[in-house]
Amino acid sequence: MKNMGGLLQQAQQMQRKMMEIDKRLNDMEVTGSVSGGLVKVTMSGKGNMKSIKIDPSLKEDIEVLEDLILAAFIEAKKNADKLSEEEMKSATGGMPMPPGLKF
Repeated sequence: MKNMGGLLQQAQQMQRKMMEIDKRLNDMEVTGSVSGGLVKVTMSGKGNMKSIKIDPSLKEDIEVLEDLILAAFIEAKKNADKLSEEEMKSATGGMPMPPGLKF
């Protein structure tokens, strides 16, 4: 039964680490920028969009603007996913997480 108590403590420690990572990711920011900074999307490390900055020169061409916003969002999301993965690796000592488990 001693092993069970140790296992429970390890699980609780891991849960605390995961909660700390979740908070850190929520507080961190990543940016996706396209076309030399004409469109910038800022997200939390968890992938929640925080802001969009659009250069005023794009106001005349809506289709280009839509494409650039989408591209900036995709880049920012990729950066958020990478940040999340790095944070998880640091918490697990490089041990891979089960497929589908994300923070």
